[in-house]
Amino acid sequence: MGTSSKPVSKSVSSYCYQCVAGPDLMKVDVIDGVPVQIRPNGSAAAVHPAHGKVCVKAFGLIQKTNNPNRIQTPMIRSNPRKGRDQDPGFRPATWDEALDLICGKLIDTRNKGLTDESGFPRVAASFGGGGTSTVYMGTFPAFLKAWGPIDMSFGSGQGVKCYHSEHLYGEFWHRAFTVSPDTPMVELIISFGANVEASGGVCGVRRHADARDRGVKRIQVEPHLSITGACSAEWVPIRPKTDPAFMFAMLHVLLHEVERDRLDVPFLKARSASPYLVAPNGFYMRDPATRKPLVWDLKSGQAVPFDTEGTDPALDGEFVVSGVEVGPDDKTWQHEAVSCRTGFGRLVDHIAPYSPEWASGICDVPAGMIRKTALEFLEHAHVGETIEIDGCTMPFRPVAISLGKTVSNGWGGYECAWARTLMAVLIGGLEVPGGTLGTTVRLNRPADNRWSSVVPGPDGFMNYPMNPTRKGEFNETSGSRHAHTTLIPLAANSPWSQALGPTHLAWMAQKQGFAHLPDPTPPDVWFVYRTNPVISFWDTKAVGEAIAKFPFTVCFAYTMDETNHMADVLLPECTDLEGLQLIRIGGSKYVEQFWEHQGFALRDPASNPMGEARDFTWIATQLAKRVGLLEEYNTAINKGAAGVRLFGANYDFSLEPEAEHSVEEIWDSACRAASAELTDGAESQGLEYYRQHGFRTVPFPKRRWYLYPAMAEKGLRFELPYQERLLRIGQELGARLHEMGITWWDRQLREYEALPHFQDLQSLWEKAIEAQYDVKIGDYPFWLLSARSMQYSWGGNAGIQMIHEVAANVAGHGGVVMNPQAAARLGLSEGDRVEVCSPVGRTDGAVILRNGIRPDTLLMIGQFDHWKTPFAKDLKTPSMNGLVPMSLELTDATGSGADLVRVAVRKATGDAARAGK
Repeated sequence: MGTSSKPVSKSVSSYCYQCVAGPDLMKVDVIDGVPVQIRPNGSAAAVHPAHGKVCVKAFGLIQKTNNPNRIQTPMIRSNPRKGRDQDPGFRPATWDEALDLICGKLIDTRNKGLTDESGFPRVAASFGGGGTSTVYMGTFPAFLKAWGPIDMSFGSGQGVKCYHSEHLYGEFWHRAFTVSPDTPMVELIISFGANVEASGGVCGVRRHADARDRGVKRIQVEPHLSITGACSAEWVPIRPKTDPAFMFAMLHVLLHEVERDRLDVPFLKARSASPYLVAPNGFYMRDPATRKPLVWDLKSGQAVPFDTEGTDPALDGEFVVSGVEVGPDDKTWQHEAVSCRTGFGRLVDHIAPYSPEWASGICDVPAGMIRKTALEFLEHAHVGETIEIDGCTMPFRPVAISLGKTVSNGWGGYECAWARTLMAVLIGGLEVPGGTLGTTVRLNRPADNRWSSVVPGPDGFMNYPMNPTRKGEFNETSGSRHAHTTLIPLAANSPWSQALGPTHLAWMAQKQGFAHLPDPTPPDVWFVYRTNPVISFWDTKAVGEAIAKFPFTVCFAYTMDETNHMADVLLPECTDLEGLQLIRIGGSKYVEQFWEHQGFALRDPASNPMGEARDFTWIATQLAKRVGLLEEYNTAINKGAAGVRLFGANYDFSLEPEAEHSVEEIWDSACRAASAELTDGAESQGLEYYRQHGFRTVPFPKRRWYLYPAMAEKGLRFELPYQERLLRIGQELGARLHEMGITWWDRQLREYEALPHFQDLQSLWEKAIEAQYDVKIGDYPFWLLSARSMQYSWGGNAGIQMIHEVAANVAGHGGVVMNPQAAARLGLSEGDRVEVCSPVGRTDGAVILRNGIRPDTLLMIGQFDHWKTPFAKDLKTPSMNGLVPMSLELTDATGSGADLVRVAVRKATGDAARAGK
């Protein structure tokens, strides 16, 4: 935004956290109470990974604040009928009237019991992707905590459409909810569809630009040339959803085509499960006395427990061993003098068929290219080298593999996550400088930092909070409508777990329940904030129809949109520049967010609220007071439900539990507690300090970017390559579900393999669609994919004109990206309006011709097809979401699916053609 001729009267500290690539710390220049300019907070340059710069989305916040289409007063629905074809008849209301209506519903609901006849919470809530909503919703999480059980299983695309397998398996293997290269130290990055130049925010762009400047090579493997591909040294146009074959062939090269000593043999012996002996039934051979897995000691020539001091375990080989094998539900087999192979040996045999020549026919990539990529990976690994970080000597392995979201979710996600992580283990490059790193923890506890969650578990591996599968411990009923604690052991049961369960099953069940699970019920009250599932989920028509049947929906509303069109009450909360909140920053958090500092940052109001909009903390306090939960609400704030615990060993700034506190009083206590936390109680500066400085940090040791030191200190191993624990829980889960009469999850049970096999994923998709919709897949000849836009992120800025103007300068926005050869065969030219159809639905958009896409592939950017959101609905921009089915057959064992669908294309006629004019 441009500046006025008047002098700036003040500059207010704030942050942009509209996507998980944040926060970016910024200043808002204000003239006569009006924000006029967003600029970087220069004082953050020394602590921020992007040296204080801010992302393009931040510059749209002034226009967002002054949007003439904003909801400026509470609104109450007057038409009891809901649906896209219904006029809601919203009428303005006072805050008292709106809150009385909402709280009356909540009190009535509470009086009936917190859970309904199916055992589900009567109150549900859905929030925007990646947890970004919590940095704008003030103390509302404390209200939800005070309420009790909340069902968050009605997703809006996050989780099941995200980096889902990476989230779950990553946390299981190396505390990595998200995974990133050690970009400042890496030499080679092999990216399978990871579009970091669009999704990594300003920090990612800066870190990768610096990396290229010092000579880093990135190989981008994906069906279309993304922004990231365009910034890479090589683009490998792989056939959609065949990435596992490429990676399995890379493993083949490492295990069968190079000398074994080029791998990190010491790392494999000491920091992985490679030497563990596998008994005849597929489980580890164990010591009869301790039940510890056995290894073959080359020094003594006998099998010994894995943690025996002074041993030299055999990496490969077959040995005659006696011991006990423990299977599902503690079933045991006593073995005398039986032949056992090491887990590594089994891996070598398993990978033998998957040569580059085999993969070439599947991926449509030359075998030589696959082999060359694998050898480059090994050549850049620097096996045997070390580096010192903060006085700690660690392996130095400057090579990493990144996975994109369609690669790491849905069928094939397990295979890709396993192969990527295993390749890091083979060269000793997992959680070490230069290599493949996890960035944050969401499922394991405590979640304050990754090192804290390195807790010893069974068999020399880290503990993991699996949902129980053993007989007598299994959860036959789940507190969520997608049954994540019943169906998904890896989802765990943390506050984040519901968002990572199979959220599409919650929507699907509203139409038709699943046999032998509790009867599906809608929530009595549904809260919605910063999310629009009628646009952002799959099969958007079905989602909209389900929402229309919800009895009472409360949306915290910025403008009208496709989801709050079905709401009963709209509440206008303060936007990004109007509200007050303190958040944690720094440490290691989300992909490229590696900081050498950690602390807190303030979002200070730069503008008075527009109309009757209210601060979210004020709204939460009023709800708590009127429902009679003020004491529980304040107690939740004191315990840290709003992001900062208000007491510690040397300080206590707790709120009086029974009193009503103002917004500034609450955040002043939070600021004081934050100062005390950072100084171990020595200082306690409050809100005014943060208003003056904007943020406060302390150094974060760089060695804590890496899990290796914590693993080595506790003598722990990475649970790779052989997945004995997954094999066991899969068999237990199958037994429990069959005891319940559930057989419709049997396809998912097949994914619980100790060593994953390759699946023909394209054929799997095609057959599932043909069976479910009774179509001929040949009538849908193109694979349709989606890609991230840095400007729009998840589509939350689709209604802002400035963001649209910026995005229009980036190739690929606004239409259907298509290969010119494919277009010529259909008689299509640049700009022609086309209809894109799948067995589920149809959309239309303008053709964008690009050579950087395979002829069998189409691409659409982001989440659009709006019909209600102001400005966005006039863009006539297509989206794939309405074309993708919610399908049990296309749901993998972790509960995710992929943004992938087969479609047909034809030149638009009638209304669709006229829409482009």
